[in-house]
Amino acid sequence: MTGRFFRIPFNSIRFKLIVGVVLITVPLSLLLIYTNYYAIGVVRSQVADSNKKMMSLYMGQIDEQLRFAESYLMGLTIAEADFTGIENKVSESDRYFALRRLSNRITENMLNFKSVDGFFIYSAPTQSYMNAFREVTNYAERESVRNFIEDETGKATPNLPINRWYVQEIGEKYYLLRTIKVSDTYVGTWILFDNLMMPLNLIGLGEKGAALFTTNDGVPLVNAEIVKDNRLDVNKNLQHYYLTGDDHRYLVVGEKSAVGNFNLIALIPDEQILRNLPILRNIVNFILIGVLILLPVCLLLLRKTLLIPINRLISAMKRIKDGNLDMRIPSFRTSDEFQLVYETFNTMMTQIQELRIHVYEEQMNKQKAELQHLQLQINPHFYLNSLNIMHTLARAKNYALIEEMAQCLVGYFRYMFRSNLTFVSVQEELQHVRNYLRIQELRFPNHLQCTIHVPDYLLRTPIPPLVVQTFVENAIKHAVTMDEPVLLTIDMELDDAAAAPSLKITIQDTGPGFPEDMLEGFRSGTQMTSTQGEHIGIWNVQQRLLLLYQSRSDITFANHASGGAVIVITLPLQPDMGKGERL
Repeated sequence: MTGRFFRIPFNSIRFKLIVGVVLITVPLSLLLIYTNYYAIGVVRSQVADSNKKMMSLYMGQIDEQLRFAESYLMGLTIAEADFTGIENKVSESDRYFALRRLSNRITENMLNFKSVDGFFIYSAPTQSYMNAFREVTNYAERESVRNFIEDETGKATPNLPINRWYVQEIGEKYYLLRTIKVSDTYVGTWILFDNLMMPLNLIGLGEKGAALFTTNDGVPLVNAEIVKDNRLDVNKNLQHYYLTGDDHRYLVVGEKSAVGNFNLIALIPDEQILRNLPILRNIVNFILIGVLILLPVCLLLLRKTLLIPINRLISAMKRIKDGNLDMRIPSFRTSDEFQLVYETFNTMMTQIQELRIHVYEEQMNKQKAELQHLQLQINPHFYLNSLNIMHTLARAKNYALIEEMAQCLVGYFRYMFRSNLTFVSVQEELQHVRNYLRIQELRFPNHLQCTIHVPDYLLRTPIPPLVVQTFVENAIKHAVTMDEPVLLTIDMELDDAAAAPSLKITIQDTGPGFPEDMLEGFRSGTQMTSTQGEHIGIWNVQQRLLLLYQSRSDITFANHASGGAVIVITLPLQPDMGKGERL
């Protein structure tokens, strides 16, 4: 007992699936995930640290050059005799020569400033502008700076930051400027960010990588296209590296300037970083080759142990769903669980088939008994009305009408004696209705008129017996009086607007119509009968149609706007003839 309880179910599908998943999927997945993420993280961190140091080194050199240029400007404004004497020169020629001497000295010292593109001296009172520049600059760039300085100093409140380096957009390019004002004279230096980028272009950041300067607000000062095209975010904290970009991911490292409001950033394509991982690629390739080799074996094993048995079960269920209850699953060599499922399934289907036959036979017997009972309730109801009419005619001694009425009654009751079956044709039902109407016309001469409109192609349509006659009888009983003549109309037509073609029967009279409480009772399906049995026929018709058609039939009750009752009966054009016998 104990050994059997602890027996390992080697043939169990659960055991096979667990062992297969554990031995193949879990180790390969964990190894692949671990090697990928670990190696990628290490390489990214190393690349980020290396480039971070490079950016910090280059930014330190730039800041050192900016401090050196700033110190030179401060010393020039304090210690240079020509500069301090510009405002005190007596003549314009003395002022001019003083500016020229300053310009010559600045030009001679330009070789000492590797990052500075130019110096300028501008005297606002005389509008004299002197500059010194490197050969890497062109005339358009120098004129752009000169025009900017002259325009700003000519304003009532010049927008020139005096005490710091600042980024300024001039034309379509960005410049870094430092301006010092002494009285009405401005001395300063300027750097074009494009020229400042020249040494950085030699850094190996990959074919798609780039270095660029940005403002503290994340505005690219150079290489703006790569930021825009790849939707890069360059406005994050630069203390740590991060990844950004939509379609193409970039690793971002950078360094803030210590003396200006700008940053130096390196954009390294993530794919370029991963491309430098030969060991990782070899591991991944090895794993992929192993997976490709093991995958067909695993699929074959899975197909044999799981998919084929399940497909047999699904195929059998589909055939049973289509109505083939004789379907059984043959015996196959498979796992213990599926063998148990197959045996249980076959046993269950045998029991269901036997039970279904018994239930069907009981339902058919019950339905026939209910239909016969409902129809027998109709026959005595009309029989009493017929005797009352015969009695009235006999008292009037109208023997000709009695003879004609007797013939109509013979045809009527012959039909009634056959009406305990399920379906009759429209033609037979209408002939029965005409016999009944003729009896009523003999009873109410000149007070009842009836018209029947039915296409010939609908005369052979099967319908339940007494459906039309019941509503005709109800209309005559409640609508016909001796005060005014009543028109009774019976229309039948094909209704093909629904999903399945239907027979639409409309019965309408010009009488007073239904009371509102009676309409509510009919619509809700309540048995609206009085102690005298009134309206029991209508309720019986509703129950018969429910038994025969379930939800495929419909009866609506309403009153016409001009007066009179309107009954619309909708029946399937092709009923289930297996539910009853055809007359």
